[in-house]
Amino acid sequence: MNNQNLFLLLLVLFFVSCSSGKKALQKGNYYQAVAQAVDRLKSDPDNGKATTVVKEGYPMAIEWSQEELDLALSSNAAFKWERAVNIMHQVNHLSDQLRSTPATRKLIADPKTYTSELNMAYEKAAEERYQAGIHFLEQNTREAARTAFNHFLKADQFIPGYKNVLQEMETAKDMATYKVVVEAATVQSRTYKLSSEFFYNQVFEYLNNKYTERSFVNFYSPQQAERFQIKHPDFIVQMEFFDFSVGNLVRGEKEEELVNKVKVATKDTTRVTYKTYKAKLKTFSDKVISGGRLNYRIIDFNSGNLLRDQLIPGSFTWENRYAIYVGDKQALTDQQFALTQNKAIPLPPHQDLFIEFTRPIYDRLSNELDQFFRKYR
Repeated sequence: MNNQNLFLLLLVLFFVSCSSGKKALQKGNYYQAVAQAVDRLKSDPDNGKATTVVKEGYPMAIEWSQEELDLALSSNAAFKWERAVNIMHQVNHLSDQLRSTPATRKLIADPKTYTSELNMAYEKAAEERYQAGIHFLEQNTREAARTAFNHFLKADQFIPGYKNVLQEMETAKDMATYKVVVEAATVQSRTYKLSSEFFYNQVFEYLNNKYTERSFVNFYSPQQAERFQIKHPDFIVQMEFFDFSVGNLVRGEKEEELVNKVKVATKDTTRVTYKTYKAKLKTFSDKVISGGRLNYRIIDFNSGNLLRDQLIPGSFTWENRYAIYVGDKQALTDQQFALTQNKAIPLPPHQDLFIEFTRPIYDRLSNELDQFFRKYR
């Protein structure tokens, strides 16, 4: 943001903070007008315009709220008691502002506050949402169950534990939720003894963190599905590693003659003298190239249809470079000398290389699974 835009923003905020609420009152925005005036009087208790707005605007705000309550409760609109709760909260909030400001306590001695009326409205609003939830739950469809869950959740927010709303929420959630069994990632190989347990755990943890229990997609391992008696899941995710190789060693070496001329300082400044340093450098490179592919499938359990069948490649190259030299150290660059400090080291275990080449596979797989299931949550 440039300086000019920043100045304009600060200027707008300044005028808003200094508003007495008079313009809002003239437009019929009673609550906004009184709120602005109260805020002004907090910092400037003797402000005449703000004082007038509070005196004139507050009775209008209370009158308007009563009219809105009457209109809402006399209508046949859905969730009319929820509308009543919101209006009462607005009145109570304004009352709190007036009572917490010394200057306005003198102007409005007894601001309107809903207490018993609000408690009754909470119960009525909870009942509205509860009955709506029952109505949708009886339709016995996944989408209707999701709608029912949201109604029950709203009822519980009005009155925690209203009737048997928690039980109904659980029923609606179970009916609305897609259940996905994620099978272990198999590794078919006679050459290597490898475990993909780490990969499976990583994928499973990602999905459960991404799709929490409150979402409408839940993931289960085969063991969990058996424990919870999920005999008819919605989807099955299968994974298999194949066409892979681990630990293909490629060794290389390079020998070179090094010459480095260095200027030498002498007493005779008119002459330039150089000293020549020579060395032979032999550089070794050990590379281990690993790679393979994961085939993952998403199957609709009820129809048996194959919804997704994808191959994801991955690769990883481990490299160790080291060198030896004979001759003058001064003939080597800093980088070349650093190589001479390295040593030949044992090659990594096959399992470690397997883990490394599956990392890019995991990144792509987790993204693709999220894209697929996102529309169901």
